[in-house]
Amino acid sequence: MPDARFSVLILAAGKATRFKSERSKLLHRLAGRPLGEYALRAAFAAGPERVYMVIGHQAEAVREAFARPGLTFIEQSEQLGTGHALMISRDELARSTSDELAVLVGDAPLVSPGTLRNLVESHRRSRAAVTILTMRLDNPHGYGRIVRGRDRRVQRIVEEKAATPRERRIEEVSSGILCFSRPRLLSALDRLTDKNPQKEYLLTDLVAILVRARQRAETVPVADPREVLGVNDRVELAAVERILRLRKAHALMRDGVTIVNPESTYIDDGVTVGPDTIIEPGVSLLGSTTVGSGCLLRPYSTITDSTLADRVTVRPVCVISASEVGSDAMVGPFAHVRDGGEIGPETRIGNFVEVKKSRVGRGSKAGHLTYLGNTDLGEQANIGAGTVTCNYDGVRKLPTYIEDGVFIGSGTMLVAPVRVGRGAYVAAGSTITQDVPPGALGIGRAPQVVKPGWVEERKRKLAGKEKKGGMEGSA
Repeated sequence: MPDARFSVLILAAGKATRFKSERSKLLHRLAGRPLGEYALRAAFAAGPERVYMVIGHQAEAVREAFARPGLTFIEQSEQLGTGHALMISRDELARSTSDELAVLVGDAPLVSPGTLRNLVESHRRSRAAVTILTMRLDNPHGYGRIVRGRDRRVQRIVEEKAATPRERRIEEVSSGILCFSRPRLLSALDRLTDKNPQKEYLLTDLVAILVRARQRAETVPVADPREVLGVNDRVELAAVERILRLRKAHALMRDGVTIVNPESTYIDDGVTVGPDTIIEPGVSLLGSTTVGSGCLLRPYSTITDSTLADRVTVRPVCVISASEVGSDAMVGPFAHVRDGGEIGPETRIGNFVEVKKSRVGRGSKAGHLTYLGNTDLGEQANIGAGTVTCNYDGVRKLPTYIEDGVFIGSGTMLVAPVRVGRGAYVAAGSTITQDVPPGALGIGRAPQVVKPGWVEERKRKLAGKEKKGGMEGSA
């Protein structure tokens, strides 16, 4: 925005009263981010000189969640209304060099940077004291109504509780987002009072104060009323989440991603997906996940804070978290990769296999019922069904090293720390407690004992006991 001499102040001090929560409303998650993060990002993207955030309830937690360069926190220790938030911001605003101040509610996550810029530009062109971002609603219940005089000029904003029956029928309402001339705002703050039905200092009362001082109030209509939807309870949070998730899905589809059923697919705002990837119903892509091109994500898998390279197949009902999966790999079904798992290219991680803090080299396979924990697995290795790396001795997590080309037979226990050398074999059913040298066969079985005729002999003994017991009982 050229000559962007404006600032943004975000109101974020209130309690989560209608959320019925001890946490600040702005810390509740919405499509993978804290609710308040959306307004903050829109504010910074609009290009202001400075962004202020008024905080109060759970101030330290809010400060920790949202702190970043260019953001100034202003603490409202006692929440006496939206106008009071501006009153306690007076000193910071007086030091500002901005000509205009846009006031934005922190619980409006759909507002766009373009809408904020348009509000400021319109305000600047009109040379008004205050410009209100408005909308028209068929059911305006709960919103402040825009009251105009006979000349159609704005006189005031009347809140729902103070409105007359005639005023409640007004369909033009305030979004709660306003732009002020900063010097005129500062001169009006002393005239705010709490003499209203809410018994609070209200931001909206500043409109009437400025108009009475022969200053002009103007309005700018928002193109889509959904953009300024506020989130006041968990029902509204879920409604906005649906909007954000569908918006994200539609954007990905326009960029070449196939999403079979967007309504049943959950993709967080920070996720990226490459073209020609197919995402089937019930998939969740969460956090900072990145999915490459040409991948196939089958139903009901959850992938969180992970990176999938190109042409990865994730079969149904897998969980992948904080891990990386290489190109042309196949994972699942019912696989679990977590906590720093590194699945190399062209690998196969099969059903009911768990990989934790482990590296699986190119072309290696663990097809069934296996646990790899704290393991470094080389290339072109084969891990038989039921293999477990026993990585915990009750005190420490210990490593297992399985080098290139190793074959591990089914039902093997590898008791860490242990190393199986390049090209070695381990016989099925072994418990390996010592290193297996390269090219060797490791066998760790107890000697097998076979007792011929044991079954018949056992039957005879049992029959004899039953007969003796019957005779004693009849004596």
